[in-house]
Order: sequence, then C-alpha cells, then structure tokens
Amino acid sequence: MNNLQKYLSPCLLATAALISGVSSARAQVSPGTAWEFAVLGGTNVTCTGGSVVGNVGVSPGSAVPYTNTGCAIAGGTPPATDSIAVQARADFLMAYAALRSRSSSCENLSGSLAAGNLAPGVYCVDAVAKTGLLTLTGPSDAVLIFLINGALTGTNFSVEMAGGGQPCNVYWVPALAATLTTSALKGNILAGDDVLGSITLTGGTLVGQALANVALTTTGTGVIGCRALQLSQ
Repeated sequence: MNNLQKYLSPCLLATAALISGVSSARAQVSPGTAWEFAVLGGTNVTCTGGSVVGNVGVSPGSAVPYTNTGCAIAGGTPPATDSIAVQARADFLMAYAALRSRSSSCENLSGSLAAGNLAPGVYCVDAVAKTGLLTLTGPSDAVLIFLINGALTGTNFSVEMAGGGQPCNVYWVPALAATLTTSALKGNILAGDDVLGSITLTGGTLVGQALANVALTTTGTGVIGCRALQLSQ
C-alpha cells in the first residue's frame, strides 16, 4: 500500500462508504480535494496562538473570513487558498452526508470512552462529554468512524493509536458542533451541520483535519494536517 492510500480523504471515503458500507477493517482509497486542508471553515476561521501545519481555507466565507492572531501557519492561507477551498468544501459536505447515513449499521457506544480500546468499525456514540484515554487498535489501513448523536465535546480527552493504526483513517462525525478543550485528539473532525456545524479547539493538539460547515476557532491548539503528516513520513 502506498502512502497516499494510507490516508483517506473525506471526499473519496464517501464513495467508499456508499459502495462497501465501510464494514471491513480496511479500505483503500486515494485522497481528494479536502485532503489539501488541515483546517477548513465555512463562514470563517479564527486562529489565536498555537500552530497549524497544513493549509487553512474558508468557503464560502463571510465579512471577516480569516483572522490570525499569533498563530504559526506552515501552509497556505486565505485568500491564496480560496479557489481550492470551494471544491474542498463540496467534497467535505458530500462525505459528511454519506458518513451520517451509516448510523443504521453501527455499534452503539455510551459514556466518556475513558479507558476504552476499540477495533476498526463504525460506532454510534452518545453526546456525553469525552475524557480520559481512548486507544484505537488496528493495522495501518484500518478505518474507524465515530458518528456522534449530538455535539462532540471533550476535556482532557486523548486518543492513542495502537497496532500501526493511522490517525487520518479515523473520522469523528458529530451531528452538531465539536468543542474540545485541552485534548489530544487523533482523527478527522467533520462538523457538517448547516446551522450548528462549528468546531472550537482550545489548547491541546489535533492530528488530522478540522472541517467545519460554519465557524472554526482554534486557541492555542497545535494542528497537524493529514497531508503534512504523510509528507513527513
């Protein structure tokens, strides 16, 4: 398996989900346009302190689409990324819809997920605040999808990959917003609701993508996008 196949894009994961149901532990797809972004917001992106390794984009934008206050960016930013952000947004929203449609064939989970150890699969997760350490175990091409029944919230919530698993093959898909505080999350957050699909990250780290249909705000968070992660290996 080549490097590109190891890291799934939201765009083509949607196609894989529709064809195969993502029922196996493995899926092989190539990246699409959403792969180009570590951080993608719909109305605006605000980055205060912290860092982003990867491209930052906004589409369709608002009166103040992008604000950077002391945030170190190793990648492209608006307006330079505006043209590719349009298609990336479309790909992201298509993937969000396809992933949310998998809720009829998932394994239900409840609680904070602390001390959990999960194998590849599709999980429907309640909106209880997440905390503690969650271990995700699987080979490098293993796919784990978490469909949150409400908002994804977490404080001091950490995710660890085991068995060769890759963070960019993990998908966190809330029905509403995502708010994480001092957490070390691994995986791609797809907050695609057209009214409440915002992402707020305060402190901590994210290894993966943050894709929001509405606003996206990071404060003192270190974000490493999937494309940058792949290129570093």
